[in-house]
Amino acid sequence: MIRRLAFAALAATALAGPASAFIAKNGEVVQPAGDGTFVVMGSPGQGPGESWCAAGDYVMSQGLLPTTRIWRLSEPPRRQAEGVRFGLSSQGAASKTGLFIIGAKDASVSAIHARALCRQDPPLFD
Repeated sequence: MIRRLAFAALAATALAGPASAFIAKNGEVVQPAGDGTFVVMGSPGQGPGESWCAAGDYVMSQGLLPTTRIWRLSEPPRRQAEGVRFGLSSQGAASKTGLFIIGAKDASVSAIHARALCRQDPPLFD
């Protein structure tokens, strides 16, 4: 039931259209797709951690629970300038997350795990 509600909430957001791009706290752009999935747009130097950080931040910004599972839908590795597609369903999931996770059984992590991958840069000045 919770998964259906989470998917419905994300799908409703995705229908809002291209003007509804989300800027994650790490600066990555997340674009909802019309099919209930979303894409973390490609950027220079973007690694798997940055993509997952943005995905987790986006999902949690939609009011979904931190335990909500996020699946990577596009197969790693990401090509230069290519985005990474994610979803809240295992349907069409990639074979792996693109992250080094011991004991990983599928291409998903929780939203809170994904958001925990956001780097906390030290302050420029103390």
